[in-house]
Amino acid sequence: MSEAADQFECDRNLAQAVDLSRMQTALSLPLFVLAVLGLGTGLSFAWLRLDRWSAIALISATAVVLFALAVDVFLSLRRREFGLDIIAALAMGAALWFGEYVAAGVVAVMFAGGQSLETYAQKRADSGMSELLSRVPRLAVIVTDAGFTDVVIDDILVGDRLLIRNGDVVPVDGHIDAGQAVLNEAALTGESLPVRRKTGQMIMSGASNIGDAFEMIAARSAAASTYAGIVRLIAQARRSKAPMSRLADRYALAFLAVTVAIAILAAFLSGEPARAVAVLVVATPCPLILAVPVALVAGVSKASRNGILIKGAGVLEFLASITVVVFDKTGTLTTGQPTIRHIDTDAVPNELLRLAASLDQASSHTIARAVVAEAKRRKLVLSMPATVTEAPGEGIEGDVAHRRVAIGTRDFIAARCGTMQQPAHAIGTAMAYVAIDGHYAGTFVFQDPIRTDALAVVEKLRRLGIKRISLATGDRDVVGKAVGQALGLDLVRAELAPAQKVEAVKDELKHGHVMMIGDGVNDAPALAAASVGVAVGRGNLAAAAEAADVVLLRDNLQLVATSIEIARWSRRIALESVYAGIGLSVAAMIAAGCGYVSPIQGALLQEIIDVAVIFNALRAG
Repeated sequence: MSEAADQFECDRNLAQAVDLSRMQTALSLPLFVLAVLGLGTGLSFAWLRLDRWSAIALISATAVVLFALAVDVFLSLRRREFGLDIIAALAMGAALWFGEYVAAGVVAVMFAGGQSLETYAQKRADSGMSELLSRVPRLAVIVTDAGFTDVVIDDILVGDRLLIRNGDVVPVDGHIDAGQAVLNEAALTGESLPVRRKTGQMIMSGASNIGDAFEMIAARSAAASTYAGIVRLIAQARRSKAPMSRLADRYALAFLAVTVAIAILAAFLSGEPARAVAVLVVATPCPLILAVPVALVAGVSKASRNGILIKGAGVLEFLASITVVVFDKTGTLTTGQPTIRHIDTDAVPNELLRLAASLDQASSHTIARAVVAEAKRRKLVLSMPATVTEAPGEGIEGDVAHRRVAIGTRDFIAARCGTMQQPAHAIGTAMAYVAIDGHYAGTFVFQDPIRTDALAVVEKLRRLGIKRISLATGDRDVVGKAVGQALGLDLVRAELAPAQKVEAVKDELKHGHVMMIGDGVNDAPALAAASVGVAVGRGNLAAAAEAADVVLLRDNLQLVATSIEIARWSRRIALESVYAGIGLSVAAMIAAGCGYVSPIQGALLQEIIDVAVIFNALRAG
């Protein structure tokens, strides 16, 4: 089979799985309601001594649930998946066959209830995702002879002239046709500081315009551009990712073997088939079908209250087993915003800063905001600038307190004061040069500082037993190593493209289940490839959130450790419920096999066991 045919078959199977999942989600609540109505109606008719109508109500409701369950079991077996649903199907089928209709109805209610709980958890996550993804821009502005026209991004053609306004995201790859662009490419490359692109230079889709408006010519369609390529990487990573299995299903085979063995032995030794039915009914894995979803849904809800969106119970299970963590740098371990690290000047640093910050009040540039913020932090009194002119992406010039002040790039300042001496130290993420009255006055050296909570989170992860913590960044090697050394990380990989981040995550999977934490478009494929991908709540959240399994709705790294703690606590409670439920069910099966428990009594006894383990499972929330 060709590679194209393989890909087609993979996509078709994926689509079928998605359609099946949607169908099961849509049917779970109606089935539960039908089962409850059927059981309630049947018991009501029985109380009125209308046995025929009671049987019809119970059989009808149970048969519908059993049919839906049989279809699900058949499709699961075709995918070579084995779960607890088989035991529930056997219990319902045997109870109907031997005329134990009330017992069959009780089993149907318990099974449908468990399915509804899992669906509720998934819908809760999906609703949160819809709210996040609704913020993604979908339109672009095309420049024509008739003026400006809004179009859907997918309708952009090669050669179209586009207007990119301040704050817009570049929709397709292309080159600048008019003006200069100041772009934030952090979402694509991980570099936190803005970059300048001149007329004729190529720019990538996904970058944000933080300067003046400019015009560009589309060189590729949206489907062929950089952003779309990253989306394809996400899809590939998802297809290669190991599926998440339900915790309860891991006990299904052993539980089924024990149940069938006791049922057959009881019927064979006693010669009474009803004993086998009683064993199957009392053995219905409701403690597993109900207690595990209850505990995990409670954990998902608890996480939500703490600002953590977990996309389903399966994700919560995997989250509890994480042993390896991979961090992105920019916006994740660092603030993603430049700050002044050092002022290189022969003058008084605060006076130079005061003059420069006074002028930068007139600029919206990222560096200008950092200069003003530093001056305010030092409580300097700023003056109002006058006769200000700004060259986008180059620098700004104006009068401040009867002084002519200019701040910008090296070339911008050199054009105003002639030769200038390069600062000797100079290793920072960026530098801005300052001239006063036509003379070079000093240099501001910037850095992207490590978040104040980063070290505490790394230390907390170590205490939680995470055995390996590494960094995967698109930023420069010297910057990545500095962050890694400051935080005591085990490994640093720098200057990585999105595809290389995916390979880094796959390499870490050799050491255990991997959590990847990031916040930008460039992190999305790696988030999808990890055992659990975590998107940190920042400005670039939407693209990363689509690929992630967990979304931190607040910009708080402490939530990373909190999510693991909640997952482990929920899993612990779920396992307690499983062990207790299985133990009680086995004891009840033995009693039923010995003839001490009838099928109806078995159903009632199972109800008591269910209530006990569910109350225990609720402690997870």
